[in-house]
Amino acid sequence: MAPKLLTPIDLRDVRIPNRAWVSPMAQYSARFHEGVATDWHLVHYGAFAQGGFGLIMTEALAVCPVGRMTPYDVGLWTEQQAEQWRTVTDFVHSQRLPTPDGSSVSVKIAAQLAHAGRRASSRRAFPGETPGPLDAVDGGWQAMGPSPVPYPAFPVPTEMGTIDIQQAVDDFAAAARRAVNAGFDVLEINAAEGGLLHEFYSPLSNTRSDDYGGSYSNRVRMLREVVAAVRRVWSGPLFVRIAATDWLAGGWDGNDSVALAVLLNSDQVDLLDISTGGNAVTEIPMQPGYQVPFAERIRHFAGIQTATSGLITDPEQAENMLAADQVDAVLIGRAALREPHWPQRAAHVLGVPVEQAPYALQDIRGAWPGLRSPVPARRTAD
Repeated sequence: MAPKLLTPIDLRDVRIPNRAWVSPMAQYSARFHEGVATDWHLVHYGAFAQGGFGLIMTEALAVCPVGRMTPYDVGLWTEQQAEQWRTVTDFVHSQRLPTPDGSSVSVKIAAQLAHAGRRASSRRAFPGETPGPLDAVDGGWQAMGPSPVPYPAFPVPTEMGTIDIQQAVDDFAAAARRAVNAGFDVLEINAAEGGLLHEFYSPLSNTRSDDYGGSYSNRVRMLREVVAAVRRVWSGPLFVRIAATDWLAGGWDGNDSVALAVLLNSDQVDLLDISTGGNAVTEIPMQPGYQVPFAERIRHFAGIQTATSGLITDPEQAENMLAADQVDAVLIGRAALREPHWPQRAAHVLGVPVEQAPYALQDIRGAWPGLRSPVPARRTAD
């Protein structure tokens, strides 16, 4: 019996060939202030497709210029940006992975749509570059947020009015339309990591007293409006990344997340990508799989599929999480940067014959030692 990690999962009309997915990870590699993907992105994401991951999540794609984290962020607010992403999505789709029934399925790619909110206009998190806010003289801009409450060590953001909120909702929907033309299979709305949508639902950053602040239902209103606007133009699988907790007293917590998951399930969201923290500077008890309990609880009580990341590096660890129905997929981050062919090693560790492992045909001569049949199995279409 094939390990669950390497079995397909169907979401709406999209079949993803396995449950080892690449987590969104910022690259800061677009040309200064252009937001257009480059050859770096083709090679970066192409390596994961060649390496056997079933779904590749892009880094955060800004839905508007003011919503970028840095001047080097890629985006999806112009047609030129969408056209350039097509080069990446076409290559990803050209890679096919075997499935336990003897067929093969193309690798899939997801666009993560994001708005950085009060954390916009930041410096890159690169070695040798000082982290923190980016001054105007260096190409920075005025950030916006739900309230004039700054992220620690950042300037006070401009409080968004209702017109600004509606514009941001429209920007997410417009980016979703472009994602269709760019060839993406899945969309994820980033409502975590201290970005704009996280800032709206967290009481740490939202001190409004209008229809978008105060009560729980008001604080989650903008996220739900974005989901509804995107769903009107996007019929494929839709994910939302949420922060399951702020890890701080008085902030957003696990019970809030379960309640939100119930609402998002009713809003036709197909899967929740569970993250934590990001909206405050606080101590996070990081250890292997530290976000899994949140994902498991949300999956159980809200009846929605979940995936999560967070120091998931070992194939057996990942397989055990899936076999125990704690999550429906695992997101590999830093381990994927170290080892773009991680799913191939996972197949070896989990005892999968080479012909059933997620190798590109060109790479199979370098397969991990294991069981081989005398004649390589032929891969049929989906």
